[in-house]
Amino acid sequence: MLSEIMHTLQMGGVYLLLAFGIFIIGKWGYHLFNRDISIKDQLVEQDNLAFAMAHVGYLVGLLIVIGSVITGPSNGLQNDLTEISIYGVLAIILFNLSIFIGDKIILPRFSIKKEIIIDRNVGAGVIEASIMVSSALIIFGAIAGESTHTLGFDILLVLVFWAIGQLALILVSYVYQWITPYDIHEHIEKDNIAVAVGFSGALLAVANLIRFGIEGAFESWSSSFIEIGFDLGIGLLLLPIMRYMTDQILLPGQKLTDEMVNQENPNVGAALVEFFAYLGGSILITWCV
Repeated sequence: MLSEIMHTLQMGGVYLLLAFGIFIIGKWGYHLFNRDISIKDQLVEQDNLAFAMAHVGYLVGLLIVIGSVITGPSNGLQNDLTEISIYGVLAIILFNLSIFIGDKIILPRFSIKKEIIIDRNVGAGVIEASIMVSSALIIFGAIAGESTHTLGFDILLVLVFWAIGQLALILVSYVYQWITPYDIHEHIEKDNIAVAVGFSGALLAVANLIRFGIEGAFESWSSSFIEIGFDLGIGLLLLPIMRYMTDQILLPGQKLTDEMVNQENPNVGAALVEFFAYLGGSILITWCV
């Protein structure tokens, strides 16, 4: 019994050391893609909360990807360590590409990077963090579950599903803008944290549904695409329904729009309720379907 406990502790220690190594590589990778940004300067010297929010989202994303291997079926210590290393490095590359897509396509009317670094826009930091975590959830779904294919094919699955996930997040940004009576670009650029929090909930909710749809053993491309389309459709339908329910049930007597944009100090608390409505709704769907 004691020997089994010691073996488990040793295994856990090895996983922890490798995870910390991935975080260090993630720091180097972020610097490689963003040579004009000093992580130390932004976090320690500038006390930039907006950057801290975005960077923590980046780290949480890496944690989720690492967890997809550790919590899944074990293929032996050596294979697990190999997969953590490969998927960790791959995630670092994909996350930095997601940052670029968020800046240029999801919110194209201003520079998220400028808002975070120059203007210290916490709302922009929240958005970037949500994009990282959303991408990580989709990668988690692609990795999790018992694989019956080669590692090369599993990497291809991650790349394809990540790309589809980015298209889904872009679509969510258009649908969310359509169901809201205010311009999300305008208000996020004005440092409205409440609007950013509500929008982040929409991104995470749909990403979680896609994660659920692709998680598990891969059967075929056609069945996977059908499942993704079905879950994406549910997610997009969820957005207006949950926003309406937030107005009518979760915030009785108040209008969400008034709380978030039509007063001098936007109500971040009301936005958190909207955030919960989207994400909670998506979690309930994954539990019930």
